[in-house]
Amino acid sequence: MNPWSVEAPCTPACVNATAPRVPLAETARRYAALAHTLIRAASSGERLAEPRILRTQARAVLDALGVRLESWPPVPEHTPGVLIAANHISWVDVVALLAVEPVTVLAKREVGQWPLVGTLARRIGTRFIDRAAVRELPYTVAELADTLRSGRSVLVFPQATTWCTASGGRFRRAAFQAAVDAGAPVRPTTVDYLQHGEPSTVAAFLGGDDFTTSLHRVAAARHLTVRVTAHPLLRGTDRRTLAAEARAAVGGTRPPVHADPYAHV
Repeated sequence: MNPWSVEAPCTPACVNATAPRVPLAETARRYAALAHTLIRAASSGERLAEPRILRTQARAVLDALGVRLESWPPVPEHTPGVLIAANHISWVDVVALLAVEPVTVLAKREVGQWPLVGTLARRIGTRFIDRAAVRELPYTVAELADTLRSGRSVLVFPQATTWCTASGGRFRRAAFQAAVDAGAPVRPTTVDYLQHGEPSTVAAFLGGDDFTTSLHRVAAARHLTVRVTAHPLLRGTDRRTLAAEARAAVGGTRPPVHADPYAHV
């Protein structure tokens, strides 16, 4: 079984907005603001990868879409060379996490092929993986370890796919081996979405979705908040233990929304 190739049971049927959509005129305004923001980001060229610029542009994308950002702690204690292990719900996760703490992102190869988004992802130094190429996994782990040793932090999504809430899916262990090899700490991070303070799955990017459909749901969402919670750092020499501890921190006591079909892997 490929540890980074997973099909979650979540589908677009899991999507549930907890507030009415904004008027069409507001949706159109948000699209225009997003286009302006992305063009401005693209014009930054290679400078887009600079932490200050990247954080500013990521926050501008959220503002354009009408998405409010909450983070706790408000500014995570900066520790160089950290493996940030987060749950995965939406493409918005990446924008929100970069708005909090610009880091190197590990993403699936398909993201690099998305119009404009792929170009911007490459400019900020995103590392792409081919989930079908199992033989490349050791090389990817080695590259991640080298990045961590260099003092750069790396964002990974160990669930290997998107789920409708933070409680879905276990954490695959491969990325944690990079932290073990580099002697790097792991920061578990939880991403949640709310509307009017109530949990919402409207931002979820799930099986059967395409980027355009998902983008439209987000752009039309009313009072959408993305909340990023950084948990205490973990350290260890066993990837299985690190993965389990990170998963427990990210999911807390929330029961899984779906049974994980790969729980035995």
